[in-house]
Amino acid sequence: MSMDFTDQRLSYEKGELDQQSVPESPFELLNAWMIEAIEQNVQEPYAMSLATCGADNKPSVRIVLLREMTDTGIVFYTNYESAKGQDIVENPHAEALFFWHELERQIRISGSIAKIDADKSATYFQKRPHDSQVGAWVSQPQSGEVANREVMEQTFVQLQTKYPEHSPVPTPAFWGGYEITVEKIEFWQGRANRMHDRIVYEQDSSTEAAKWMTKRLLP
Repeated sequence: MSMDFTDQRLSYEKGELDQQSVPESPFELLNAWMIEAIEQNVQEPYAMSLATCGADNKPSVRIVLLREMTDTGIVFYTNYESAKGQDIVENPHAEALFFWHELERQIRISGSIAKIDADKSATYFQKRPHDSQVGAWVSQPQSGEVANREVMEQTFVQLQTKYPEHSPVPTPAFWGGYEITVEKIEFWQGRANRMHDRIVYEQDSSTEAAKWMTKRLLP
């Protein structure tokens, strides 16, 4: 069954983005936009589409949750043995996309990607809700085939018995954080008549000190 969406469209008119007024550092603008998204009650503003591509040159994308913004990039956590983990082993580059419909904004972040320190991953794992910790052990190998949901639920119950509420759950060796070190970041503000504002930050490789250059892109 085909569906035609050619008559479905919205006019974006909630904001603007001026290249002359953006801060020197993209992290300052990223932080400001994230704070505004939280204050405007955007639902899970830290949810981002993560795109990876392995040796097969076939891109994959899925939603993950941003868990930290550092001075150099963004951090999320996952199963290292997942499909995305395998992609990262084969091709340590990724792109993340935030889309906040309520603010008519997008942010694209691309760069190299690597595991974070194991101790930092363990610290975060122990902060997660107890049942989420147990669930991480069920999802092994992540994306692996399972006969049915009942098998998953039985494993979950068995692990709850092994690790009852308020008892420590060990951090899996196959689970932890990645950081995308930002090399390029694009801020997109929807505008009327599809005349969108797109400002891109890229590091200037011609200088020893880290310096960001900005440019405006056609919509």
